[in-house]
Amino acid sequence: MRLFPILTAIAVVASLYLLVFERPALLEFAGVATTSDAVAVETEAPPAETRSADEARAVSVVALRSSATSVDGAVILRGRTEAAREVEVQAETSGAVVGEPSRKGAFVEAGDVLCELDPGTREIALDETVARLEEARSRLPAAQAGLAQARAALAEAEINDRASARLSQEGFASETRVASTTAAVEAARAGVQSAASNVEGARSGIQAAEAAVAAAENELTKLELRAPFPGLLESNTAELGALLRPGDACATIIQLDPIKLVGFVPETLVDRVEVGAMAQARLSTGREVTGQVSFLSRSADEATRTFRVEVRVPNADLSIRDGQTAEIAVQSDGQSAHLLPQSALTLDDEGRLGVRTVDGDVARFAPVTVIRDTVDGIWVAGLEPQVDVIVVGQEFVTDGVPVTASIRSASE
Repeated sequence: MRLFPILTAIAVVASLYLLVFERPALLEFAGVATTSDAVAVETEAPPAETRSADEARAVSVVALRSSATSVDGAVILRGRTEAAREVEVQAETSGAVVGEPSRKGAFVEAGDVLCELDPGTREIALDETVARLEEARSRLPAAQAGLAQARAALAEAEINDRASARLSQEGFASETRVASTTAAVEAARAGVQSAASNVEGARSGIQAAEAAVAAAENELTKLELRAPFPGLLESNTAELGALLRPGDACATIIQLDPIKLVGFVPETLVDRVEVGAMAQARLSTGREVTGQVSFLSRSADEATRTFRVEVRVPNADLSIRDGQTAEIAVQSDGQSAHLLPQSALTLDDEGRLGVRTVDGDVARFAPVTVIRDTVDGIWVAGLEPQVDVIVVGQEFVTDGVPVTASIRSASE
């Protein structure tokens, strides 16, 4: 075991202990007066009785003297731009694309053909249904003539039956003849019913043929997929030769004029937003636009408890794109507020947002409501018209703590 390193370590530790913890005694032993002792000799501290207890406990703070001003009560929302309309044009029938496709980004008018499908045998099927319709129509006059003839035969049989019955009563006709005329009446009535059924059958055939013609014509109209409204192609139309089936996409169209600004207002501010109110928005590019609130949801989102707000903005040059981030300010009634540094905000023991103020010579907590956050500061409501707000040292005081405040004005 090496004894010398251990002794050296003990000596170093003892020296450090004397220098750090026993320095005054060491200096006194060495005959050197400390600086604090010299100062104590030259200057006598004032008696403790001359200082009040409040001065000893007072906390030095800096307060801002703020006066309330009237500001517009715009409700600030974070949102995005959204196309007024967006639709995916889909095929309703099967067929190969025979028209030249249009490329995405192209502008189309309402009714422009986006995709044209091969008609195949659909035109022949239409001709066939038209021929069946004509055939069905030709059967109706013959059926109506047969019905008229049957009705005439029934009238004749009824006349003969009445005559036989009268002659039988007078004894000039036998019962056999009466039975025969009665049977003839029943047969005539059956003939009328049969002829009426033939007429109804002919009319039903005509209606069925007309329905077949309409279906064949409608099938032909499905061969041309047209733009439902003017807008921009967000995707290419189906490629030449591609086979489309019912439900397959031909193209996607978006309408950007006018464009919508969509935001979500919290339930605490929803009463301050009205349909028809003016709104201004700043896009992510820095551009500012103006519009009107066109929609305010009556049902809150179940997850966020916010309400959807839509602002309609003109976009004739289509320069505003779908999906851009926007900061939306919806105009509402003005109110009295203070402009304070954001650092002045604090929380009390209950978690309420507020500021510390100077009330005489003590600190007080005052809850506030944030109206708007700007580059110059934050606008808050809920304070007195004139108030001294602690802006330095508010985190070191609580209600009732004595303070020594250095007051500065808002212009400083």
